[in-house]
Amino acid sequence: METLQFKTNIKCGACVEKAGKALDEASEIKEWDVDIKSNDKILTVKGDNISPEIVQKTLDKAGYKIVS
Repeated sequence: METLQFKTNIKCGACVEKAGKALDEASEIKEWDVDIKSNDKILTVKGDNISPEIVQKTLDKAGYKIVS
């Protein structure tokens, strides 16, 4: 299982819930967590055959993005 981490624009509990619904639907993503207490709002995803592109497409569906 691979683990990837990203800075995001997910800011609050309601945002985590909304993004989480999309992340739960992605078959490649087995586990995920967002650290909204971190200044960078770090999203950690674990899964098989995951890529930054898959994660970004999934976040796009919920209206969020990976930031640099």
